[in-house]
Amino acid sequence: MGEDGDKKQSAIKYYRLSDIEQQNTFKSTWIIINNKVYDVTSFLEEHPGGEEVLREQAGGDGTESFEDVGHSTDARAMAAELVIGELHPEDIAKLIKPPDPLMTMSPKQPSCWSSWLIPILAAAVATLVYRLLTAESQ
Repeated sequence: MGEDGDKKQSAIKYYRLSDIEQQNTFKSTWIIINNKVYDVTSFLEEHPGGEEVLREQAGGDGTESFEDVGHSTDARAMAAELVIGELHPEDIAKLIKPPDPLMTMSPKQPSCWSSWLIPILAAAVATLVYRLLTAESQ
């Protein structure tokens, strides 16, 4: 590329999470999606899902909500025009949520021998009691 092509490329602007969290007002509404920072202030009234949907995510990470809806390629192209920068690399870890323990941990299954141990012991005790009672009556 020539010098003109290099001038068109601009450096990435990074925003701290604390700065983004403050952008949750009627005058300025920012959202994080996939670690990119979007200024959706001008898009609030145009959003097909209503501005409330965007306001719920304002100042925070809307990645999960954005992906769950299954936005079209047109919607993603429109969103790309609203990108103002990226979340600062040091703040990315703050967005990572710990896995839901109910979803990741499988219930502990008893081992095969322990699931049979109690019924076997109960049968042995019942047999022993039966033999003692029948032996006394003879």
